[in-house]
Amino acid sequence: MGADKHDHQKIKDELAAIAGHCGLRLDPHRMELNETGMDFRVAFATDYEGTDWVLRSPRRPDVWERAENEHKALLFIRDKLPIDVPNWRIVTRELIAYPLLNGTPVATVDPSGGGYLWQQDQQALPDVFFDSLAEALAALHGIDQDAAAKAGIRIKGPDEARKEFSSNIEDIKHSLAIPSKVQERWDKWLSTDSYWPEHSTINHGDLHPPHILVDPSQRVTGFIDWSEAEGADPGKDFTIYLGLFGPEGLRDLLQRYERFGGQVWPRMHEHIVEQWAAYPALVAKFALLAGDDAVMELAKGMITELEHDLK
Repeated sequence: MGADKHDHQKIKDELAAIAGHCGLRLDPHRMELNETGMDFRVAFATDYEGTDWVLRSPRRPDVWERAENEHKALLFIRDKLPIDVPNWRIVTRELIAYPLLNGTPVATVDPSGGGYLWQQDQQALPDVFFDSLAEALAALHGIDQDAAAKAGIRIKGPDEARKEFSSNIEDIKHSLAIPSKVQERWDKWLSTDSYWPEHSTINHGDLHPPHILVDPSQRVTGFIDWSEAEGADPGKDFTIYLGLFGPEGLRDLLQRYERFGGQVWPRMHEHIVEQWAAYPALVAKFALLAGDDAVMELAKGMITELEHDLK
């Protein structure tokens, strides 16, 4: 325990020193580390004027390329959404820092079990949460992609996004066995045109509960951690939601999303269901990229569970 405390304080001292070189004076003894992120080490700190800050330190060199894209996305979308997004004040390869946004995550990762700790009972979330989430997604997905591309944001057309998913599946086959029934389901989804949208949208790309900020009424007030932001398949921002709230929950959110102007297509619900079934391939791809054996084991477990469900 003592060694852990010593190591944590050393990290805090290093972060405070880097921030100081960038003109941000922080007290390392008033800093809280959060080590749950896969791409970034995160810390919460307060400067000597009393302003709260979020610090993000990339864990690997490959993270920086996505961070550059994230910064471009944040600069472009900041004034185009009904919710808040981070305003990066320090942007270096060693440290990203921005003032803490209002609101708190609707849920956090349970460090002991890997699930979520919800602010409020997940099954008792009020309409204002679902309406404000749908409104924010409809606004995000309605952003002009040509303007986004000119701002330097990655844009993938519908065919490109589809081919990329297929390519990811091929890449992971070298590292883990894909059961035949699982491969057949993925192949059917990838080869059936009617599942797929004919348009792309600007996506957050990693919309799980710790990245969704809410106020005390559970109204969505902000999205954080935009490292996967890009123009791509609009279903991507609904897959984790489906895993949490099930098919009926997804159907309800899509109805709200359409009411707020979100563009839907006849098989959108089915497409997202299949996209969620293929989610283990994305987890495995990330594990390969990060060299993370624990994440690869998670992907294998998800594939085994999917195989069992298909029997």
